Amino acid sequence: MTRIGTPLSPSATRIMFLGCGELGKEVIIALQRFGVEVIGVDRYENAPGHQVAHRAYVIDMTDARALRALVEKERPDLIVPEIEAIATDELARIEADGLARVIPMARATQLTMNREGIRRLAAEELGLPTSKYAFAESLAELQAAIDNDVGYPCIVKPVMSSSGKGQSTIHGPEDVQKAWDYAKSGGRVDSGRIIVEQMIEFDYEITLLTVRAEDEKGEVSTHFCAPIGHIQQQGDYVESWQPQEMTETAHAKALDIARTVTGNLGGYGLFGVELFIKGDDVWFSEVSPRPHDTGMVTMVTQWQNEFELHARAILGLPVSTALHHPGASAVIYGGMDEKGIAFEDVEQALHVHQTDIRLFGKPEAFTHRRMGVALAYGVDVNDCRKRAKLAASKVRPVKGS
Repeated sequence: MTRIGTPLSPSATRIMFLGCGELGKEVIIALQRFGVEVIGVDRYENAPGHQVAHRAYVIDMTDARALRALVEKERPDLIVPEIEAIATDELARIEADGLARVIPMARATQLTMNREGIRRLAAEELGLPTSKYAFAESLAELQAAIDNDVGYPCIVKPVMSSSGKGQSTIHGPEDVQKAWDYAKSGGRVDSGRIIVEQMIEFDYEITLLTVRAEDEKGEVSTHFCAPIGHIQQQGDYVESWQPQEMTETAHAKALDIARTVTGNLGGYGLFGVELFIKGDDVWFSEVSPRPHDTGMVTMVTQWQNEFELHARAILGLPVSTALHHPGASAVIYGGMDEKGIAFEDVEQALHVHQTDIRLFGKPEAFTHRRMGVALAYGVDVNDCRKRAKLAASKVRPVKGS
């Protein structure tokens, strides 16, 4: 983009978000600081991004006709997918028909929204190191894949899901049926297929935020944030910190893997590349063509956080991935199944030294739904992790009435 117009006017630069969760909300805010007009779309009313967008819509984004009709109505300049449950083939047709440009590209969304597509690209086309894996369409195929290829322990996931939904670990034959049933019920879209992966005995896992943006010559340049360490439970992040210490060899391998996979996907914007690390060895896990939940820590660690980096990159603006200081994040859960909950003792959380809080404003809570995040910054990562978890523990969800 070479110019940015005035929102709600004929000159407006219009960007449509498909998915308006907490990550999309932050990117919308970053875009609006540059005067972009934003259209927020999600599958439920009053999603976090809806609350800050210029206009909001509720549709089934897996419905190709409904998706195209909305794009034709709004005529956005750019479409930014934020979740997996989208009719990605229709996005490709929308892009091919010149209705809008998809970020980072329609092909990238098709590949990364489906674990089969991205795993085959990484392992079979690009030759990147990955765990052993197989795909299955039935319980019998899953059992055969474990017995003949992957072995125990292993991890089972739907090919299309997010935030750990449908993911479980199999330690022996007695776990297979339960894992199959959970994977089938946990996918954002029931494609009929699941992936089973060998469990790698790694030392730690990281997210390497990778930004593809224009340089001064108008050419694509790749930038990397400091590696983010994180802990996941059942595939869902519970805490993260930056920077994660790595050996020089492992860091170099991580940069090479991230550059290779994002370069193949193409386009502009920020990618969250997930990697397993053991000593100097690095394995590719997954990649998201958008800000990553573990990257929320960058709101207190970087001069330009991951949301600002994504906004700048897709607008063709300069970016900086410079680290400000170390920090950590810890998840605040809903703690109950209830609509319109409230939060108490937020002031107690903020009394914890050098911390901040983000409450996402989700209209409905679930016991293990991510409703906010506590952030801590300082000079020592381990100290930041302790303070972030302490601050998160002090926020108390209660019934709203």
